[in-house]
Amino acid sequence: MVKVTAAEVNNLRKKTGAGMMDCKKALVEAEGNMDKAIEILRKKGQKIAEKRADRDSSEGAVVAKLNDDSTRGVLVSLNCETDFVAKNDSYKEMAQKIADIAINVNSKEELLAADFDGMTVEEKLIEQTGVIGEKIEIGGFETLEAPFVGSYIHGNKIGALTGLSKAIDNAEEVGKNVSMQVASMGATTLSYKDFSSEYVANETEARIAVIEKDNIELGRLGKTLKNVPQYISRAQLTDDVLAKAEEAAKAELKAEGKPEQIWDRILPGKMERFISDNTTLDQEQCLLDQNYIMDDKKSVAQYVADQNVEVVGFKRVSLA
Repeated sequence: MVKVTAAEVNNLRKKTGAGMMDCKKALVEAEGNMDKAIEILRKKGQKIAEKRADRDSSEGAVVAKLNDDSTRGVLVSLNCETDFVAKNDSYKEMAQKIADIAINVNSKEELLAADFDGMTVEEKLIEQTGVIGEKIEIGGFETLEAPFVGSYIHGNKIGALTGLSKAIDNAEEVGKNVSMQVASMGATTLSYKDFSSEYVANETEARIAVIEKDNIELGRLGKTLKNVPQYISRAQLTDDVLAKAEEAAKAELKAEGKPEQIWDRILPGKMERFISDNTTLDQEQCLLDQNYIMDDKKSVAQYVADQNVEVVGFKRVSLA
């Protein structure tokens, strides 16, 4: 049996991150050859990876990386099986190093094929699967380019990037604030203007059907029924629809006996409520149309307009 030194074992451990005993066994099997020992550990990782291929890897770390002039950003999630592994400092360091590599590639496939200390990223993940004993993989991968890109990471589990139209003085703060909105509220598109009329029509029909079904049960229980909206998106609120809503509001004020001279003070609030009640799809899915989480009296669109900048794009990656 070949004897290996503690220095050799420690050297292999530094190169692979494997445990001391695994390194010693690999070196003995490789008769002291460092490259063969690394290959032995890699093959061990492949076997474990094959066995754990069907495991759920919903834990891990989401990392953001920006280039030096903040005109390009990348989000990467390094997924594993347990929160215990995800919280390990060496795991977080590996995730950050992968993000450092990812800033220079354009796809998940390119990332997996990129160099990681003499091996590919994909090979590194297989190796670390053997070291850690859990399925490890790249989950989410997103890139964004803009005149200025800001980022935000929430609890290492959700990451967001926001592209701004220009690099204003407080661009980093604005980019972070809007990215926080993206991370928290999970918008899927920038504006209601991005929706197709077919999508809005189908979504309206589906939502009304759900509410009407709920109301049958609520009525049976003698509880207050939910409001059934006519519309769910600003895309449906044409000038004609808004004009009719205003006339209905005026009729309501008249029926309530409100003096006509004060209607102008009341109508704006009623119209805002009408729009809010009939744009639920926009508030859920459209970043610019959502209420701004740090000041719900404003929409995100109003917040960025106050900063004299526009949002030109965003990306989001989540472990869940």
